[in-house]
Amino acid sequence: MRAGELAAVRVRLEEFVSEVFAPLVRRDQREKGLLYVRGLLLDGWRKSMQPMAERLGIDHQQLQQFMTSSTWPVEDVRARLAWRAVAVVRPEVWVVDDTGFPKDGTASPGVARQYSGTLGKVGNCQIGVSVHAASDTASCPLSWRLFLPASWDGPEAAARRTACRIPATEHHRPKWQLALDMLDELDGISLRPAVVVADTGYGANAEFRRGLEDRDLAYVLQVKAEMTAHSEEAEPHQPAYSGLGPRPLPRYRTRPISLRDHVLAAGRRAGRTLTWRKGSKAAMSSHFVLLRVRLAGRRPKPAADGMIPLAWLIAQWPDGEAEPVKYWISSLPADIPVKDLVRLAKTRWRIEHDYRELKTALGLDHFEGRSFTGRHRHVTLVTAAHLFLTEQRRNPKAPARA
Repeated sequence: MRAGELAAVRVRLEEFVSEVFAPLVRRDQREKGLLYVRGLLLDGWRKSMQPMAERLGIDHQQLQQFMTSSTWPVEDVRARLAWRAVAVVRPEVWVVDDTGFPKDGTASPGVARQYSGTLGKVGNCQIGVSVHAASDTASCPLSWRLFLPASWDGPEAAARRTACRIPATEHHRPKWQLALDMLDELDGISLRPAVVVADTGYGANAEFRRGLEDRDLAYVLQVKAEMTAHSEEAEPHQPAYSGLGPRPLPRYRTRPISLRDHVLAAGRRAGRTLTWRKGSKAAMSSHFVLLRVRLAGRRPKPAADGMIPLAWLIAQWPDGEAEPVKYWISSLPADIPVKDLVRLAKTRWRIEHDYRELKTALGLDHFEGRSFTGRHRHVTLVTAAHLFLTEQRRNPKAPARA
């Protein structure tokens, strides 16, 4: 935002910061929080502390002290932001994903040579995992976690961990587990999603799917064509019980086949053309085949009767393609309208919109400090700036170009 635009919404911004920074009991901390968010909102190439301080006309050590050595409860601020974001966005889904932050050197917390979807290759970077509230028209982050590769555990990493002030409780955990941890944390403040959506990095992971099922969370997850399932008509048989140990679960007489083979067997004519979003120039439409299947593979959670429950298989099969190009599975009920099922699957695109704005406009990846706590505070304050802009866009009376 330009200086004049920011001045036009100064009162709104001060009210916003006063509410979300209420857990900061000290007035000077709230004032520095307001300064930092203003710095993030102001136009400028870099959103690290020194360039922001220059644009704000203050000593950058004020921001430095607030981010690195001051004590303030980032978790309480993040909880207030999450509650406010859900009220503003009115989400139909929560989106789980991760994004990369290219870095030089090896000193930044969590940095390693690892695959990043942002880079499209293996590179030296940090990875952040996030959960976003999303609808067709708005979205905003609810929570973040920094992924710590295994190379940041063990005696050989002790010096780097100390330099970055990484808490002793923080260790390597897979990204899908970080996502479940965030869902649990949000559940702890009485926020639960109607539906969880994610790409194949999460959808193809059986432990992530089982984690959602154990939490009674509905999902629409993109998966790989090679994933296997039984047909809707598959019938189980009960193995003989010896009387010792737990009774064995029913087994299926049919062998599972890949999702690709299920859809090819049904044929393209079994599907229909569906529109999931009205674009600015043209409607977003494609041809889809939707089937009911019983998932196989590792860790399928049986129903009370021992049967593997039915799930939706959604395959996008555009005109001119020899086979489908994308697949999703969903635990949503059988009576959900198929157009709504496709629309929910496609809502994941909103997270790309968020990442683009968070990085290019608000400096999500511009933090230059090496403090684990400082990085999480920066991410939280960037989230606050993003939520403020989202509120301005949702407010027809807002005077600023947001």
